[in-house]
Formats: sequence, structure tokens, C-alpha cells
Amino acid sequence: MEIEQFRARLLAEQKETVAAIQQAQQSAAPVELDQSSVGRVSRIDAIQQQALAQGFLERLSVRKRKIEAAMARIDAGTYGLCCACHDDIEPERLNADPAVVFCRECATGR
Repeated sequence: MEIEQFRARLLAEQKETVAAIQQAQQSAAPVELDQSSVGRVSRIDAIQQQALAQGFLERLSVRKRKIEAAMARIDAGTYGLCCACHDDIEPERLNADPAVVFCRECATGR
């Protein structure tokens, strides 16, 4: 796959990730603890849902940073090179995840 195709995939995924982050931020909003409007079990459920949303939001934020780092590597001309050994990353790894930073051997060693 050509670098520009990877750039296009990364841009599309970045756009999707930003939209998902905005949606997750709404779900991770603080839970109102007004007992007159919501029962105790419903509040506990809402707090659990909030915690799940916060975890999801964190994973999305990490993914966004990885995508941005991959885009920076494209701009720097180092995209597709392993960040540890500086050999080429296998094309099938890049196809599976365009933001991957390690070749198979270095990833296995970690």
C-alpha cells in the first residue's frame, strides 16, 4: 500500500475517533445524585455506565494520539520503519493497523 493510502486511512480514522470522543465525553459526564428524581439502583447503574464511558474515552484518546504520531512519522518520512530497530514494518502489520510502531520481531520482544 502506498503512503498516501495510509495517510487517507489515518485521516478517516482520526475523524471517526474525534467524533467518538465527543460522543463519549457526553456519556462520561458527571452523574447527578438527586435521590428525589432517581433511585439508588438507577444511580449506581448510571455511575457504572459513566465509569465504562470514561474508560472508553481514555482508549479513544490513546488511539487519537497514536494516529497523530503516525501522521507525524509520514510527514517526517519515517513512516513504516520500526521505532525500535528501524527496519521496515511488515506490510500486513501496517494494513492491519496503520498506526503500528513496531515490527513483528520487536513487538514480540516487548
